[in-house]
Amino acid sequence: MKTSTPERIQKLTQAGLWGDKTLCDYLSIQAEKYPNAMAAADQHTREQLTDSPPLRLTFSELDNASDALAIDLLQRGVACGDPVMLQMPNVVDLMVLYYALSKLGAIASPLPVQYGRHEIASLASALEPAWFIGAASFRDANLADNGLAALPAQKILAMGDDLIIRGATGLGDSERNVLQRHRSDNPASANDICTICWTSGTTGTPKGVPRSHNMWLASGHMTATGSEYQPGDVLLNPFPMVNMSALGGFLFPAAKLGCGIVLHHPLDVPVFLEQIQRDNVTFTIAPPALLNKLAKEPALWSSFDFPALRGIGSGSAPLAPEMIATFERDYGVNIYNIYGSNEGIALISSPVAIPDPEERAAMFPRSGTRHTRWTGPLHETVRSTVVDPETGNELTQKGDRGELCFSGPTVFDGYLNSSRDDLFTSQGFFRTGDVVEICGGDGAFYRIAGRLKDIINRGGMKISPAELDTLLEGHPALAEAAVCAYPDAILGEKICVCIVPTDGGTPSLEDICAFLMQCGVAKFKLPERLLVIEALPRNPLGKVLRHELAEWASEEGVGA
Repeated sequence: MKTSTPERIQKLTQAGLWGDKTLCDYLSIQAEKYPNAMAAADQHTREQLTDSPPLRLTFSELDNASDALAIDLLQRGVACGDPVMLQMPNVVDLMVLYYALSKLGAIASPLPVQYGRHEIASLASALEPAWFIGAASFRDANLADNGLAALPAQKILAMGDDLIIRGATGLGDSERNVLQRHRSDNPASANDICTICWTSGTTGTPKGVPRSHNMWLASGHMTATGSEYQPGDVLLNPFPMVNMSALGGFLFPAAKLGCGIVLHHPLDVPVFLEQIQRDNVTFTIAPPALLNKLAKEPALWSSFDFPALRGIGSGSAPLAPEMIATFERDYGVNIYNIYGSNEGIALISSPVAIPDPEERAAMFPRSGTRHTRWTGPLHETVRSTVVDPETGNELTQKGDRGELCFSGPTVFDGYLNSSRDDLFTSQGFFRTGDVVEICGGDGAFYRIAGRLKDIINRGGMKISPAELDTLLEGHPALAEAAVCAYPDAILGEKICVCIVPTDGGTPSLEDICAFLMQCGVAKFKLPERLLVIEALPRNPLGKVLRHELAEWASEEGVGA
């Protein structure tokens, strides 16, 4: 499966921005170059999550283990081009799966572990997966069972039961020949789609984001150069390996540079800090709330020793200048402000690009414009512009606010099964749906000002209000209902449900959550505040004015 046109492939290849190597090609290179270097490691407390001991693989062992798993999958019937849904926690098995599917030419479609059968059924209707692979054991649950919402039982595989991680031991020549013959018969291209990740939309319709090896490797290159990765670095990944943060931030750049990845799940501060110390981590990412906590608790930070740690990336919300100053002045660790998306947006504020913590906390370089005063791959190979959302006219003056549009080797070609012609400008820039302000003394920066897309961002998990609105229409005690966001100091946003009860009585917040749970909704989408109103505010065309609900919810909401 390819989505890029021959013209785009030729243009970016000739410019040296796309190449001919796939994810698994880079694994083979590193296995030969650094066979005994650590490539993948579980957190030492893994057994509490999966009832199985932690794994630690060198590049040679990772290459052999993914060969063995690819053979097992091939013998089960997984074929080149098959879309495969994955629901796994952050464990080494998931990394082995990515490489094994790459060796088969199959397409990985990873899902957060929080998704339930309702979400999976919706995504499966868009993807039409050939297989579902889930963890056999995760916190006393079998995630493979969720696959029954997408596929018949014979197309569902449990990682840990049906499939296990094994090394070269017992892998005979006949098995290796089967894999070699498969790869010879199905030659891989770096322009083949290797993943379909998911991003929320304003309509509740699931949106798949097909990305090729070259798109991911370009994103990884931008992250690595912008965050100053070095070959042999040890990277600690606490973010679910299902989207840009973990794939573009860790998996692909690590494969290309020969970096080791230490996995963490779920976020547990003492375990997280112990891993940095235990594994001599050089770079990690962390949510702003955690960094703020660590900056305010120097005793907690100083109770560990981090001699190798050079940098920490963060994002999803403006950073605190005081936090950046504390880390860099007192802790000797650089902070990188990172803004990205599954579609391929990539902006990074580094200490080199923006030394001033006050500016770096909320601003990004206007990469890829005539105003760019920086050098390097990120600033020279991506392109960005700001347009008026209504007219499409380019905005260029300091103080202008408009929609950020982006193009370059990192950007996808369009959503799965989508024929929309409004995703890109006439010049080929992806319309991100995010509002930025042109700022800085010379107008050389962007400040993220908001979102055009009507999405609730709860701790990095994107939630479509329309999806919940639709489900709530089925509640017998509600005449009308809509959800909105309200601010939260830790997660950024939480969900408020705004209801107009029928004459039969007013349901409680617990009643509504129970109803949504019966619909199969994931727990992270459940509302945590209830607002009872007389009528939903609407515009003349009948569209709910969600921003008014958000204002009311912030001031008057009740509930947990």
